[in-house]
Amino acid sequence: MGALEIRLGTWCLGLRNRSSGEWTEGTGRNGAQAWPPGVGVKDCLIILNQPGSLSCKNFWSLYSLECLEGKNDAATMRLNQNTMLLGKKVVLVPYTSEHVPRYHEWMKSEELQRLTASEPLTLEQEYAMQRSWREDADKCTFIVLDAEKWQAQPGATEESCMVGDVNLFLTDLEDPTLGEIEVMIAEPSCRGKGLGTEAVLAMLSYVTTLGLTKFEAKIGQENEPSIRMFQKLHFEQVSASSVFQEVTLRLTVSESEHQWLLEQTSHVEEKPYRDGSAEPC
Repeated sequence: MGALEIRLGTWCLGLRNRSSGEWTEGTGRNGAQAWPPGVGVKDCLIILNQPGSLSCKNFWSLYSLECLEGKNDAATMRLNQNTMLLGKKVVLVPYTSEHVPRYHEWMKSEELQRLTASEPLTLEQEYAMQRSWREDADKCTFIVLDAEKWQAQPGATEESCMVGDVNLFLTDLEDPTLGEIEVMIAEPSCRGKGLGTEAVLAMLSYVTTLGLTKFEAKIGQENEPSIRMFQKLHFEQVSASSVFQEVTLRLTVSESEHQWLLEQTSHVEEKPYRDGSAEPC
C-alpha cells in the first residue's frame, strides 16, 4: 500500500512499527503524519495526546492505526480489542461483556475489594464499567484465563476459565513513557502458581512496543506475595505511603532489561481475537 496519512484534531506524537521498532516523530497539533510506503497498517501503532473538554484533563491515548485509517476523529476502539496473548500458564483476552458475571461475583469478596481498593458494584454498574474499560483510551485491560483448563476443554467458555485480570493505565500527562500496571488473580486455588507472573510479563512485553519504558505498581503494604512477585520481575520500591498504606515499585526498561523481558516472553504468542469467538488451540 502507499503511505498512510493520518489527519486528526489531536497532537500526534509519533508512529512506531511494532515489528522493527522503527519510530517516526509526529508533526504536531492538527498536522499529518505519513508512514513510509510498504509498511502494513496492522503492524504500526500511533500515540496521541487528545485534548479533553474544559471539565476533563488531557489524557494519553493508544490506538491501532487500523482503527484510524480514513477517520477524522479519534477512534474509540481499544488497542487490544482484537488481540489474544497465549502463554504457557495463562491466556490473555480482551475484557468483554461475556466476562462480566464472573468478574462481578469475584468483586463481592471483601478481600479482593480491600486488595484492589474497590467498592462493590451492582451487576448493571459492572457492565457499565466493562464498557468504560473497553472504550477508555488510557487503559489496556486483559482478562486472565487458566491456559491449561482453557486448552484441555475444547468448547469451554472463557468465563469458566477466568482466573483474574491484568491492567495498564497511562496516568502521567507529562511522561508518556510511564504506565501503571496491576494484576489480580482472583481465584484462590490459582494463586502462587506463577499465573500472575506470566500475565504481568506478557503485558509488559506487549506494551513496550508502544514506547513505554517505565512502569509502576502500587501495592497494599500487607500484600506481601504481590510485592515479592514484582520484585522478582526487577521492580524496585521507590516510595511508601502511610496514608494509603501502599508501596510504589518501579521498573525502568533499559536495553538489558528489554532483552531480559523478551527472553522471558519468547514463548508468548500474539493471535487475533474476536469477541467471544476465540477457540482453544
